[in-house]
Amino acid sequence: MKKLNIVVSTALALAVGFSASANAADMAVKINKQISSVTVKHNGKSVTIMRDQNQKAEVIKAFAKTSRKCPPFCIQPSTLAPGVETIAEVEVLDYLDRLHNKGDKTILVVDSRTDKFWKAGTIPGAVSIPFTKLSPAKGADPLSMSDIMEGQFNAKSQEGIWDFSKAKTLVLFCNGMWCGQSPANIKQLLKMGYPAHKIKWYRGGMQNWSNLGLTTISNK
Repeated sequence: MKKLNIVVSTALALAVGFSASANAADMAVKINKQISSVTVKHNGKSVTIMRDQNQKAEVIKAFAKTSRKCPPFCIQPSTLAPGVETIAEVEVLDYLDRLHNKGDKTILVVDSRTDKFWKAGTIPGAVSIPFTKLSPAKGADPLSMSDIMEGQFNAKSQEGIWDFSKAKTLVLFCNGMWCGQSPANIKQLLKMGYPAHKIKWYRGGMQNWSNLGLTTISNK
């Protein structure tokens, strides 16, 4: 697999766990002082994650609304459940780096939104596992849920009991801090016994990602 190309100063990159690329061009609008861009694999193609270099760019219309009816669009707490770590953009990029650059197959970045949102645009390097696929209330059947748990999350079922000793660390997100789709996935996983310390929640989701001018990719 092709390595990520991340523009950082070498010393600081090592300190935060990113790989450095000394030959990459500098950018006016970096991700932070050390990181300019991250290139990941998405559907077999290389995609570079960076911030919009147009310093006059504004929030896109899809995420310009400040208010939605609550319920269901209620503001989520900063801590979703005990042991589940809430993370932000730089941490998401670190997990993407470890997965795509360092070959860490114990990580999976999960877009928990339904298909129409996934098609409109997602974080490059993420995979689509809609919350409906793990929700019996939404029609998910035990066999399909088991296929996801074993085939994508690397959990093992032994005589009806789940073994999570080699299960992946999941980074889940949805549309933003008012979105209930990734929380629904997380709560269902916890209910099934998934270890809380192997679940990371990007609370800001697509709204914060887009508002920071970070690259998204369509799946149409």
